[in-house]
Amino acid sequence: MSTDSASRYRDFAASLLAHEGALIEPLAPTGLEAMLPETLQQTLHAPELVRLGFAADLPPEAQRVSLESDWLERFGALLGERGRCLQAVLHVIAPTPSNPERLLEHALVLQNAIYRLTQVTPAWTRCLVLIFRYTAIADEQRTGLIPFGLNLASGSALDPHVEALVQAALDPARPTPGHLPPGTALPPDWPALQLQTAVTRALPARVRTHVHLFLSGMQRRLERDLSRVHDYYTGLRQEAWQRLHRQHTDSARERLRLDAAAREYQAKVADLRQKYALRVTVDLEQTLLLTTPVQRFELLIKRRKGERRVTLDWHPVVRRLEPPPCAWSYSADTLRVVCDDALHLVSPEGHAPCTSCSKNYCRACQPRRCPKCAAT
Repeated sequence: MSTDSASRYRDFAASLLAHEGALIEPLAPTGLEAMLPETLQQTLHAPELVRLGFAADLPPEAQRVSLESDWLERFGALLGERGRCLQAVLHVIAPTPSNPERLLEHALVLQNAIYRLTQVTPAWTRCLVLIFRYTAIADEQRTGLIPFGLNLASGSALDPHVEALVQAALDPARPTPGHLPPGTALPPDWPALQLQTAVTRALPARVRTHVHLFLSGMQRRLERDLSRVHDYYTGLRQEAWQRLHRQHTDSARERLRLDAAAREYQAKVADLRQKYALRVTVDLEQTLLLTTPVQRFELLIKRRKGERRVTLDWHPVVRRLEPPPCAWSYSADTLRVVCDDALHLVSPEGHAPCTSCSKNYCRACQPRRCPKCAAT
């Protein structure tokens, strides 16, 4: 954990404990000492005096607090449902970008279509930020947080902007009054099924990205253990074969040993595969609904004889244009393919060839099977 992250965790823990009546004393460099009242001791299952450390270097006699420790579970039990949901209205100046066409060149690449910028207008939007906690368990365990943001107006994924949006919403120096200018038009809430579909399609790739290093390490350990088991039982088989070829050796007995070694080897391999089988669970931890002003780019997408209008928002908090929407995987990159039927904007993976007939097709139009060969 970096020093900045450790400091943020410590500040959070100190604020929470102080709010619940504990006496807090900071410890250098990123630790704290707390004297807990009796009710807090019972909730946290902790003694009256505790020392906590949030970085690699711990203060003397301090308990480590990290994503893998049980202290986050204790803090979660203390919080209950508080802090799960937050709504904020962010009032910031949203000036018109000086060179909209240049911003679009860096934010949108269409592989098989063209676009034309029709206008840029001030607008308001609502950004939904979902913070998921994943737990990956195999021979070891890893836990982490996955942020997923959505612009409810455009459908764009806001992953590159999530951290800045959250910090802006929680910044005590930035006023966030709840009122909006008269006549402000806001995008509606997404239906539950639409939001569930977006999350279901978006999370797998993001989980794979977060557990990539964990998977690589697990694969190395699995291959190491499989190699050791293989070498051991190969040695046993070679010894049995050598004894089998000796004339004074009981051949039936050695063949039984060979069969037993083969069965034991297969059982050991099965045990290792079960030991290293990966199980990943994902839970929704927090939700932020942020209403903010933007500059709205209206585009005309042209593919063959078809046309479609889409919007992209320029966010003043990050001073960047959001990624283009992807109707299939809600990816946050810039490359898109336009399908022929509904002119959906999808990532290249969402318009990849069918594994059976090699025909390219749009997964947003046909989410279940290939329209040509019906392969799933």
